[in-house]
Amino acid sequence: MHSKLRLILLLFFTLALFPALAQEQEIPKLDNPMSVSYLQKNLRKSSPRLVFDQPILKELKKNINTDPVLQNMYASIQKNAESILEEPLLERVMEGRRLLRTSREMLYRINMLGVVYLMEKDAKVLARINDEVLAVCNFSDWNPSHFLDVAEMATAVAFALDWTAGDLPKTTQELAKKSLIEKGILPSWPEDGESPGWAYGTNNWNQVCNGGMIAASIAIAEDNPSLASKTISRALDGLPHSLAEYGPDGVYPEGSTYWAYGTSYSVTTAAMLESAFGTDFGHWDFPAFKESAVFRTLANAPSGWYYNFADCGDQRNEVGDFTLAWFAAKSGNPHYFEKERFLISPEKMGKLGRLAGASMAWLSQYEEKGGAGIPTAWKGEGSNPIVIFRGGENDPHNFYFGGKGGRGMVNHGNMDAGSFVFELNGVRWSIDPGNQNYNDLEITGFDLWNRSQSSERWTLLTKNNFGHSTLTVNDSLHRTEGQSTLLSFTDGDQPEAVFDLSKTLEGQVKSAQRKFIKDSPTSITIEDEIELSENTQLITWQMMTLAEVEITKDGAILKQEGKTLHLQNLSHPEIMLSIVSLDPAPLELDRQIEGLKRIEIRIPAWTVAGGQAKIKVRLTGESE
Repeated sequence: MHSKLRLILLLFFTLALFPALAQEQEIPKLDNPMSVSYLQKNLRKSSPRLVFDQPILKELKKNINTDPVLQNMYASIQKNAESILEEPLLERVMEGRRLLRTSREMLYRINMLGVVYLMEKDAKVLARINDEVLAVCNFSDWNPSHFLDVAEMATAVAFALDWTAGDLPKTTQELAKKSLIEKGILPSWPEDGESPGWAYGTNNWNQVCNGGMIAASIAIAEDNPSLASKTISRALDGLPHSLAEYGPDGVYPEGSTYWAYGTSYSVTTAAMLESAFGTDFGHWDFPAFKESAVFRTLANAPSGWYYNFADCGDQRNEVGDFTLAWFAAKSGNPHYFEKERFLISPEKMGKLGRLAGASMAWLSQYEEKGGAGIPTAWKGEGSNPIVIFRGGENDPHNFYFGGKGGRGMVNHGNMDAGSFVFELNGVRWSIDPGNQNYNDLEITGFDLWNRSQSSERWTLLTKNNFGHSTLTVNDSLHRTEGQSTLLSFTDGDQPEAVFDLSKTLEGQVKSAQRKFIKDSPTSITIEDEIELSENTQLITWQMMTLAEVEITKDGAILKQEGKTLHLQNLSHPEIMLSIVSLDPAPLELDRQIEGLKRIEIRIPAWTVAGGQAKIKVRLTGESE
């Protein structure tokens, strides 16, 4: 009887607890009134209605006469459109398993040509749009096995239909709509009746694929309202799963360049919904989404590099940030509107981003209203938590520091928990090795996307902890499932942050914490506290750099671009630093970075008294 009672009580407890756990995991939702009747009642009847509508277009045409940003950006779009007229039409050329390059080129071309046609109704431009649409709609398919390709192509064809507002030949319009249905939307509904993984996924695929399907659905809504409404409804249900990843503070776990990719589609989707239905269904007010503009702004370091954690690119281009400008238009905050970059000459801008045409809609809506400044010390928690310390707008030293937690299991994540980048006086002293070309790896059969502990991914210097400025124990890999969390954060003139690396180094040490302290306008101090276990044999403090390194009695002097940085080994002056050259990198498949090296402080476990290791290193630059 007692065992039965215990079983009943356990079952009751589990059933009682499950709804609570489920509720804790619930994410906010977008509004979703979508149905056939809602669509037919609320969808704008006339085109354009994708990003642009008649009021927006009228305002753009009016403001372009007096607004230097609009004038300059439109001149650049015109220049891009002219160059497209000289290019051959697109062909279905695969790059490995992807058609993505072709799809993105099509989206770029329609953005340039389409906006010029919206503004000028040029027959030559219309003819070229017609040829472009016919070319891609006669492809055998848009490569549904890699659905990003379909989504970007569908967005392009939907824009082409909408922005020409019925001016394309009827036969082209019919083919385009047929293709949007058969090559775009229907492949998004698997035959087994299940939703594709991206529909409710947590990464940029969700944003891009759902956004593309919304564009396609609006374009074919009159022809097939049932298919359009159910596809838009699925998207409105699914999109919050990716938007929730910005929480709680705005950090995009996949890094800044993937912020640009995923968020560019989110803002374009929001703009499409607003222009088509008069509402964004809650995108702007989704928790932490608007705060992500702070993350994006802070991820731009003074040197022109990104804080390039995860699979992020190294450096931004010189053109203004079109995605960030959407946040500027919504908020009126001038810190998100990169006016000077939007005013560089069209010749210097070169080839624009593939959604630059669409962005003219919100560039024309920007009105400066003020707003909060960008903090000099900031934390962003979540699945890939980071902290950023900077000197501010008038800092003569251009101080910039980024440190992080997280884990390798994050989408596009690396074994970089505890790592940091550090800039001073225009030089990046501690670097992240960044990303490398996916296709170059995939064509060799390399297992890039498996993130299990034994995956080939972790043999690469760009992905494993040996290529990052962090701690390594026993010359072993970090635990890919071990989440490093942000324990504490203090802002002010001397901000501090503490990350718990215990799970990252699980099985190698009992516990580990790393503290970052900006202790002066020209220095950063890194303090590590490690409780050793019976498995601990060797602790390695490491820093990745491109600088020339001269070892000294108390650390090292780093020299780069005519500047110097002093690395002080404050805790273990008796241990001489070692320098490991990583040029060339260990593997042929590794990214080869000229001048890359790893500075190491190697501390044998047998030298640590009482099983408690404390490592303290200070990086100090020139004060004048």
